[in-house]
Amino acid sequence: MSSTSAVFAALAPYGWDRAWADQFAPHAAEGLLPGRVVRVDRGQCDVITAGGVLRADTAFVTPPDPLRVVCTGDWVAVEPGGNPRYVRSYLPRRTAFVRSTSSKRSEGQILAANVDHAVVAVSLAVELDLGRVERFLALAWESGAQPVVVLSKADLVPDPVTLAHLVRDVETAAPGVPVLTVSALRGEGLDTLVALVGAGTSVLLGQSGAGKSTLANALLGEDVMDVRAARDVDGKGRHTTTTRNLLALPGGGVLIDTPGLRGVGLWDAETGVGQVFAEIEELAQECRFHDCAHDSEPGCAVTAAVETGRLPVRRLESYRKLVRENQWIVAKTDARARAELRRDWKRKGAEGRAAMQAKRGHLR
Repeated sequence: MSSTSAVFAALAPYGWDRAWADQFAPHAAEGLLPGRVVRVDRGQCDVITAGGVLRADTAFVTPPDPLRVVCTGDWVAVEPGGNPRYVRSYLPRRTAFVRSTSSKRSEGQILAANVDHAVVAVSLAVELDLGRVERFLALAWESGAQPVVVLSKADLVPDPVTLAHLVRDVETAAPGVPVLTVSALRGEGLDTLVALVGAGTSVLLGQSGAGKSTLANALLGEDVMDVRAARDVDGKGRHTTTTRNLLALPGGGVLIDTPGLRGVGLWDAETGVGQVFAEIEELAQECRFHDCAHDSEPGCAVTAAVETGRLPVRRLESYRKLVRENQWIVAKTDARARAELRRDWKRKGAEGRAAMQAKRGHLR
């Protein structure tokens, strides 16, 4: 078997294809080895190669920009030998799942790269937080991956009518996104999920206690991920997954399991927000003013849809919240956007003061 054939045989289960091989050709000419990052930890990473898993240092690919550091899911060029062994480069990413950090420095954090499906796990053990679902979906759409919502722990909702209502609520918050109900405990709904993630790379996302590790074990067919019981009061559990791990699924496909995310901040996700709220974006095309804020402007098709019941008020409020948050994070990192936002604030402030003065004059 040629070396090229050996590489394909070893790495195809992890997503290696002809396009990746073509991109890697210049690195191969330098004698570097192709591999996929399966785990990153403090400047070191585990890389699956044709020869097995290697431990490599990322010192040569650690730029100041936190969005360009090596992450789980990257395809990299690794030195064939050395102690320590180094990652010399990584291939351009097809997709990247990014969120903003909770730090005051307004930095983005890349969670996973080269992902085809973003599986958002939502526990049915607690009350649905549709706003959080929409937030996850905005990041998923922005990444370039296809989102999927999995309502986990479906066995805790024995009434089929109640379960159907919950599914419809999530479908309303997730237009164009498959919504699956799964009980890993009973094995219900897993066949559909296995078929969906069986091609390409999937990242498993959700809050701590959403049942991600249980889902991962069910997909893997063995207890690879540690699982701990969630509290009955709020459904929350300890973070049983502490790093992002990439694992090949027995039925095909690759899974990246992630730690439970306490904070899900947007990071320049205008397109993603637009896709989550596609019906609002469509209605906005009918507004009288092209820069309508969908608040109190005359001729606003969006607020008119709320008044007639076509659009739930919760959806509009969630849309406004995510749009404002995204504008804020962009403005903190983009001088031009920051200036535009300040001008918008001043304009709205002036309008508010004028309206207040008019109201006071009317009262006199």
